[in-house]
Amino acid sequence: MDTITRLIELARLRATVDKRCLLAGATEMKVEPLGDAEAAFHFVLDGDCTLDLPGRQVHLKGGDAVLLPSSQAHTIRTAGSGRLRASVETPGDAFDTIRSPSGEPATDIFCGHYTVGSSAGRLLLSSLPDPLVVSFDAADDSVRILSELMRLEARADGPGTAAVLDSLSGALLAMVLRRGGLPGVAPWTAIEDRRIAAAVAAVLQDPAATWSVERLAEVASMSRATFVRHFGRHTGATAAAFVTSLRMMVAADLLTDPDQTVATVAARVGYQSESAFSRAFREATGITPGRYRRENS
Repeated sequence: MDTITRLIELARLRATVDKRCLLAGATEMKVEPLGDAEAAFHFVLDGDCTLDLPGRQVHLKGGDAVLLPSSQAHTIRTAGSGRLRASVETPGDAFDTIRSPSGEPATDIFCGHYTVGSSAGRLLLSSLPDPLVVSFDAADDSVRILSELMRLEARADGPGTAAVLDSLSGALLAMVLRRGGLPGVAPWTAIEDRRIAAAVAAVLQDPAATWSVERLAEVASMSRATFVRHFGRHTGATAAAFVTSLRMMVAADLLTDPDQTVATVAARVGYQSESAFSRAFREATGITPGRYRRENS
């Protein structure tokens, strides 16, 4: 199983489309903050808008997708003639529709959120740039087809529409994680250096192994010094911290199996001492392995 598919599986992720926004003129739409197990997303099909965050603005255009791992409060704005007007929301069965008070819609956006059902998912979200913005090429057939499918399903708005849109939004996340972001803020899931990507995949496939920097460098076919330099640039973390994070993601998944003891889980993610594993798990997730098991089994 490839790295991104495995990460999404560990996260126990569920996608939900909340709104379709058809905006014209000078319009604003305020989005309330979400919980720590949720991440808001916006997928701009046509037109352009501005994402307003505390202390930062991000311009978005057709083909852009943005993920907000922290799901802080934010505002979507569209420019146009006339005074700024608030959007109007119409409830629907599959999703709500946000429209400008007047004018022909120029900007088409699907808005929703991803919910993670595990500590692995929370760790994944916390490891990503915030916001994570991906600009898909207009010639990218997979994104073009995805956009059209979402439009067609939204227009139909019939039985199963919510399920189809949610599934398509799940596919969108996989595309975002593998595509990378704007210069300087690409997620580690989109590592372009295949040698570093191979080392990451190796840890995820066998977290119990002894992953020293030397061994990781060997997997990557690099010298130790070159590996350390490249790994830090692509992941933004030290090798040791990164290995621990991946191990805790796998451990969170294993702990939901009632047939696995905490000691067994510790061994399966590379810890000979249950107490050392418990300390690492609590530091990463804020909860002990025993309590996590009770709350998630």
